Amino acid sequence: MTRLVLASTSPYRRELLARLQISFETAAPATDETPLPGEAPAATAERLSVAKAMAVADRFPDALIIGSDQVAHMGDIRFGKPGSRENAIAQLRAMSGQTIVFHTGLCLFNATTGRTHVRGIPTEVHFRELSDAEILRYQDKENALNCAGSARSEGLGISLLESMRGDDPNALVGLPLIALCDMLRAEGLELP
Repeated sequence: MTRLVLASTSPYRRELLARLQISFETAAPATDETPLPGEAPAATAERLSVAKAMAVADRFPDALIIGSDQVAHMGDIRFGKPGSRENAIAQLRAMSGQTIVFHTGLCLFNATTGRTHVRGIPTEVHFRELSDAEILRYQDKENALNCAGSARSEGLGISLLESMRGDDPNALVGLPLIALCDMLRAEGLELP
């Protein structure tokens, strides 16, 4: 059995990977997530997915390592994890009535062979026109302070949305399982 490592401390990514019913470990990647000057959001997400996988590779030289990162953006404006209620409210006000692209970068690194698979999976999310009362009620009911874009689509945050468009609904939560399954099969894992 191949050793599988998720280079993430995200409970959301851990829950998603558990759906595949394969044994895995988690490891915290020490990675600077600052975008490079002039770097496009999609490029940031993909570069950081690789950086996260590589950050734990020395500890797991015999493993397949999964790295993932997500950048939410509207044009040149990026929406990170808000960290505070005030920031979350400001983000939701800015996203009200707008289409936000959540670009999820995914990397599978085979630490034994050095083979690296990288993909970017965009999801377009259109937010409804949100009143301040709706934003405040949402903030009172669901903690999404550690979610890019300040809303959890897999929870009550779905009520803030008008539509979503993308190839994998799991990508919006943070781990594109369809692409990951393709990568794992390419490395010899049998799924299902």
